[in-house]
Amino acid sequence: MMQRKCVFCMANDVDMTVDFAGVKLANCVFTASGTCGYGEELADFLDVNALGGFITKSITLEPRAGNPTPRAVETNAGMLNAIGLANVGLDRFIEEKMPFLRRLNTAVFVNVAGQTIDEYVAIAERLSGEDAIAGLELNISCPNVKQGGITFGTDPAQIRQITTAVRKAAGPKCLIVKLTPSVTDIATTAQAAVEAGADALSLVNTFTAMVVDIYRRKPVLANRTGGLSGPAIKPIAVHLVNRVYEQVAGPAQVPLLGLGGIRTASDALEFIIAGASAVAVGTATFVNPACAAEIIEGIRRYCREQGVTDVKQLVGSLH
Repeated sequence: MMQRKCVFCMANDVDMTVDFAGVKLANCVFTASGTCGYGEELADFLDVNALGGFITKSITLEPRAGNPTPRAVETNAGMLNAIGLANVGLDRFIEEKMPFLRRLNTAVFVNVAGQTIDEYVAIAERLSGEDAIAGLELNISCPNVKQGGITFGTDPAQIRQITTAVRKAAGPKCLIVKLTPSVTDIATTAQAAVEAGADALSLVNTFTAMVVDIYRRKPVLANRTGGLSGPAIKPIAVHLVNRVYEQVAGPAQVPLLGLGGIRTASDALEFIIAGASAVAVGTATFVNPACAAEIIEGIRRYCREQGVTDVKQLVGSLH
């Protein structure tokens, strides 16, 4: 009588590795830019090396104090932030933050922001020779700055221009372009980035939103508006990832980094099945700093239960 092997045993060794635009990752889970600082802030709560990738908060050429306070507020099923790209600037980042990042085994990506294309290019050129950095995430979708940011990310012509310039400056580094959802057709902006040389796309950034103090009859945030993140945006983000995968990224074989409201392995798997090669955990980290590690194990457990031997088999598997 032929014995049948249990599915769990057959899938006991799940291949969690991912080739993300030429960068070999141990698994498909990143941290999202802006939520974990420069790495050391997270290290007390989580083994950063357990992640597939780590993305720093945005780095600009010069230091930025960011927007005035209050600049963050919790909402039902999410939060609004208007931090305004506060950061130490490129020089201090290299001098003070890179030593820790150089000790990591996980793939490190630096989120790059600026007010002009020349600023983006200058940062990319400085970081292009840094061996510890696997790639750059081009932030052209931040809604909380008056210059740069989202002003680049809503115009396909400007997306082509800035992506082309940074692609040349970044040398061999993997270039991810981060897309804003605040456009009429995200497939159009995704196509522009891919045609200009993006190796990968990350989507989506936050949605512009407002919270009102009904007693003062004023916006809660000093910046008036902020970027909405968290579970409230997840279904929209999954839809936009699937749209870009089906219309642009899948046919072009460009990997997607899906983000927006991911708290659990189930959330992450929705993005992967919809077309994301990898996912990034952001706002949930504020609630549970070890969230990303738990999601990695949850994805592995799901694969075992479903008889999936390679996580890559799930990418774009939506029927």
